[in-house]
Amino acid sequence: MTAVDMYTSMFRLGEDGAVLAQERRTTPDLEGWTMMTLHVERDEDAHPEVWEQHTQGDEVTCVLSGGVRVYLRDEADPRDPEGELVAHLGPGSAYVVPRGRWHRLELDGPSDIMAFTRVSGTQLERRTGW
Repeated sequence: MTAVDMYTSMFRLGEDGAVLAQERRTTPDLEGWTMMTLHVERDEDAHPEVWEQHTQGDEVTCVLSGGVRVYLRDEADPRDPEGELVAHLGPGSAYVVPRGRWHRLELDGPSDIMAFTRVSGTQLERRTGW
């Protein structure tokens, strides 16, 4: 039996129910469901300057320790690309970002975060003013 370091590895969840642990990477060519755990110390570690959206599935963002804010672009006013809605997450809480919804993270302090999503098709967009 070998333990897996969740901070340097990722888990790929197969359609057949199999789970594969492998070295973590964030390339957009990853097919299927992926689970990653991250330790983030500063906002810069969570890339607050970039909006992202996952076109192939929802994303579950879980906070294991610390606290984060999940920002969603406010789709109610398409004229304001920086209009934002926010969900505050503390230890033991999670938020489901709907498929195709632009989102980003900021930290309340050093945190451990676990995220489940389908990485393939992820799009990134730099925030205005960064």
